[in-house]
Parts: sequence; C-alpha cells; structure tokens
Amino acid sequence: MTTTTQQATPAARAPRARRGLAAAPFLAPGMLFLIVFMAIPVGLLAFYTFFKRGRFGGLVFEFTLDNWAKLAEPLYVGVILQSIGLALAVTLLALLIGYPMAYAIAGLSPKWRTVALVAVVLPFWTNFLIRTYAWILLLNNAGFVNQWLQAVGLTDEPISMLYTPQAIVVGLLYMYLPLMVLPLYASLQQLDPSLREAATNLGASPWRAFRTVTLPLSLPGALTGCIFVFVPAMSNFVIPELIGGGKTIMVGNLVRDQFFEARDWPFGATLALVLTLLLVVVIVIQAAVSRRLTEGPRRG
Repeated sequence: MTTTTQQATPAARAPRARRGLAAAPFLAPGMLFLIVFMAIPVGLLAFYTFFKRGRFGGLVFEFTLDNWAKLAEPLYVGVILQSIGLALAVTLLALLIGYPMAYAIAGLSPKWRTVALVAVVLPFWTNFLIRTYAWILLLNNAGFVNQWLQAVGLTDEPISMLYTPQAIVVGLLYMYLPLMVLPLYASLQQLDPSLREAATNLGASPWRAFRTVTLPLSLPGALTGCIFVFVPAMSNFVIPELIGGGKTIMVGNLVRDQFFEARDWPFGATLALVLTLLLVVVIVIQAAVSRRLTEGPRRG
C-alpha cells in the first residue's frame, strides 16, 4: 500500500503542474497589472523614504533615516491614532447598522431582495463629491436637520454639527455602509436554512438559533465587510476636508499635504508607506481569522 501511494504521488502531481503552466498566460495580465500599479509604486515610496527633501521640493539623494524618526513625533503619532480611532468607530457603526440590514434583505422574497439590493448600491451611482456636498447642506446651521429639530421643538437654536469629528464619522459611515452590507448579505444568503430549522427543532429559541448558528457562520462575511469599510475610511481625505472643515486631520490629509503643500516627498512617502503597511497587516489578520473561522467547523 505504501509503495503504491508513493508511486502514485508524482503521477498525481504532474497534471497539477501542467494545469499551472496552462493557467500562466491567463494570470500574466493580472500579475502585470499588480506589478505596474502596486509593486512598482510601493517600491518607489520605499525608495523615497531614505532621502532628503530638496530646498524647493523634490529629492536630494543623500541617505537619511530622519523621515522614519520623524514619525515618532507626538503630532504625527496623534494623527495616526486619531485616524485609527475614527476608522474603527465608522467600522463598528457600519457593522451594527449593516448586519440587521443584510439579515432583513436575506430574508426577503427574490423580487423584493433585488429591489433592496439596488437601493443599497444606489448611492454609488452618484458622484462622491456630490454626495459629500449634500451632507454639508444637511448638517450646516441652516440645513434640513437643524430646521427639523427646531420645527419639532427639540432645540431652540441651531446645533453646530458640521466641521466636527462626529460629522466626519457620519459622512464616512454613509459613504461606506454599502461595503458592509453586501459582504454580510452574501454570507447570510449562503447559509443553509436547514441548520436553523434543525436548531429550532431541537428546542432552541429564535434568538439562541441565531446566536449559535447564524452569527458564527456569518462572521467571515462580517470580517470582510469590516475590512472593506476600515481600509477606505482610514485613508480618506475628502470627507475630513469638506465635512470636517480641515479641523480634524487624518492620515490621508497629512499625506496629501506633504506631497502637494509642504512638497516634502520623502516624508509624504514615509507616511503613505506606513499607512499601506498598516492596512496590509489588518488584511493579513482578517484573512487569518477568516481562515480559522472557516476551518473550525470543518474540523469539528
């Protein structure tokens, strides 16, 4: 038995190798795209970080580690931590709002499910800046929200909502909520209804069936949605600039200012590279957790 298995193993590997070679031409365009638009730009960023800024911008090819040491200054550490905090707040709110939405959509009939999904993605059909300016009109002192609050008697005078961290969270949440709903819906839609029925038949209450069956099996979709929201929220600079009025600085604003205003390309590249590495670490952690969650039930 052992000899037969050992002899069969190389033969079994040969078709796989042939299939890999056959797939290479189809992988080439994607690999070329990744190399040209991801690997080379990130490599250039890493290259810039070890040189000095010129007197009038640009690069001076003198090796230095000052750009990395500059990251330890309290100002920049505070901006990075503030960006992480706001992005985490947006992600948590998107999860709390998006999960019930996705769960309700998954329970609809096919006809109304399609209508609900179109309603979720409908905002993406409008320009990003137009949607951002719409929130400015809604949240300013003479906007609809303040008018409504005063009309129903909840406030006597306008509340200052615009140009605050809370306004930034609202704007980011509105922009990226669909990116949470869609992965959650896909995960919930794939669940086998017989599993919930089996839990109910065994005496589990609806809440316990949800907590022990639906929620654990939908966690990979929730993690994917969290990444889809956290990554763009962390690097966004338009919403903090327009809805936040530039008063709350996030990493994206800092990177943009270093390149276009301070003309400090080496330090801007350092900030951009740190942001990229941070997001890569988050994605790797998410992939590892998702793999563990997926393989856990199979082992059981």
